[in-house]
Amino acid sequence: MFVAYVIVTVAAAAINAVAAAVDFARSEWVLANMTRYGVPHSWILPLGVVKAAGALGLLAGIWVPFLGLAASAGLVAYFVGAVLTVVRARWYSHVRFPAPFLLLAAGSLALRLVVA
Repeated sequence: MFVAYVIVTVAAAAINAVAAAVDFARSEWVLANMTRYGVPHSWILPLGVVKAAGALGLLAGIWVPFLGLAASAGLVAYFVGAVLTVVRARWYSHVRFPAPFLLLAAGSLALRLVVA
């Protein structure tokens, strides 16, 4: 079970690190989506920082269980908020973008609880 936890956690950390890098680069499609969702552009950097911190916390959590638990729980909350933001904007076809992030964070959280 620990191997499954590590695989899911590393995958979640990797996609969050990439997402943070895209936020830091202020890609045009990110800016367009944030406008459509009603999220101020000034939030993009802090949201990227949260993703980067979550990715680092997930990786550190492989060795320090409490950090993994906190990081995965934080990312679950973050991506529940992301899904709700997309739904609030009534852009239902875009729910598929934060959903994999949410599922990997939830998987990491569930597996961390099992292997702790």
